[in-house]
Amino acid sequence: MNLKNNDRKYEYLLLLAMLLWGGGWTALKILTLSMSMDIVIFWRFFLMSLSFLPILYFFKAPITLTRCSLKYIVSSSILNIAFMVFAFLGIKYGLAGAGSVIITTFSPIMTFLLVVILFKSKLSSRQYFGLVLGLVGGYILLQLNDFSLFLNGSNIYFLFCALIWAGVTLLSQHSQKHIHPVHYSFFISVIATFFSFLYAYNSDLSAVFEQGVKFWIALIYLAVLGQTVATTIFFVASGKLGSQRTSSFMFLVPFFALFSAWLILDEPLQLHIIVGGLISMIAVYFINKKTS
Repeated sequence: MNLKNNDRKYEYLLLLAMLLWGGGWTALKILTLSMSMDIVIFWRFFLMSLSFLPILYFFKAPITLTRCSLKYIVSSSILNIAFMVFAFLGIKYGLAGAGSVIITTFSPIMTFLLVVILFKSKLSSRQYFGLVLGLVGGYILLQLNDFSLFLNGSNIYFLFCALIWAGVTLLSQHSQKHIHPVHYSFFISVIATFFSFLYAYNSDLSAVFEQGVKFWIALIYLAVLGQTVATTIFFVASGKLGSQRTSSFMFLVPFFALFSAWLILDEPLQLHIIVGGLISMIAVYFINKKTS
């Protein structure tokens, strides 16, 4: 009974993490309307690095850096910056809800495709069916029936985000053999802060202090709640409930993202996003479902 109650506690925490992740896209949209990309990206990684310090103290695990772990950290840092660049551009010129659905449903499909291509994995009939569903869902999500709209719109940025995040996912999975996930996330944010500072050095980084409460709520939410807190909850829950059970909660992120964008930004709930997103999530289910 106590074990079940303990599992339920982590399930509630996972729900909170998915809600925080989903709301991050709305927060990013608010930031794109207030400040330039280079300034937002620097402050996001800087605040994220600071917010990890009390979490590192809480875990109290010895930090060990090796040449191999640094290789994963630096690679992921560069990809994280690239992801933020494309996410910023996509959200700035598109809808936060649409971007969240496209990225969160496409990323696991692209991750799977990368694994198949790089490691020449054999596919089951169920996985082939999932990939076909994924292509159908992607066709609807990205509105590929009008290719000029895709090329000139924000969806191409979201597609790049999904591909980049697939690479981040693979690096993250392999890095866990060499470094603790929380330490990994912390060092990624530190190195990304350094690189983004070099890029934004000639910008007016102090301009954020002239912004109002709405901007700061969005920035702190994106950097601290939507990243540090949500990521830490996810890693802790994965260790308690298992990765397969934990990953199933990821399906909730697009719904929370759509809801927050509708509630806070008054974004319309587009039919092609809902239909394409549902088909893509079903595709991810078939791709990841283990054969009995």
